[in-house]
Amino acid sequence: MPKLHPVTPRIAPDCEIVNASFGGWVEVGRGSRLIHVEMGDYSYCDRFADIANTTVGKFANIAAMTRIGPTDHPFRNAAQHHFLYRSHYYWDDVADDAAFFAQRAGRRITLGADCWIGHGAIIKPEVTVGIGAIVASGAVVTKDVPPFLIVAGCPAVPLRMRFSETVAERLLALAWWDWDHATLRARLADFRALPAEDFLDRYEGLPG
Repeated sequence: MPKLHPVTPRIAPDCEIVNASFGGWVEVGRGSRLIHVEMGDYSYCDRFADIANTTVGKFANIAAMTRIGPTDHPFRNAAQHHFLYRSHYYWDDVADDAAFFAQRAGRRITLGADCWIGHGAIIKPEVTVGIGAIVASGAVVTKDVPPFLIVAGCPAVPLRMRFSETVAERLLALAWWDWDHATLRARLADFRALPAEDFLDRYEGLPG
């Protein structure tokens, strides 16, 4: 795989990108759609990810076929079809419903640093997925997910924590995801080789 330029995102063919911003070393997989999205450094989504109205933290891992921020229809109205808000499709003399689209865009999702969103997962609007959390493949997330928690199912429910409460708190304090590129490279061998507790023992208290 070719190296990624630290500024320019690597965007595969056939993507739809609208009002999106990207940090360094970002990848967007083939056929993905990103609308009103901010992607932090090192984050990526695999092919055919559909992400809307979302702030993506650093190092987020978003698998293929995911749907993050599926938009709602006006189901409390007499009709819920998009002729209500995409009205120009049907009548030349009627503007789209700007207020409806603004309300949609304001219902943002937040994905924390180093979270993992599994294949085919769905995350509903106004949900926060915490740092280091895992959303299992096919899960439908309707509620906030705390840091380092693994959730699965439809609707998603907690399975277990990745780490003990003590280790989780230590990782949040270490905040390795805020280290600079050179520090990440210098400590790469230990990222690969050491369990989380040993990694914390080695790097707690050192400058990042």
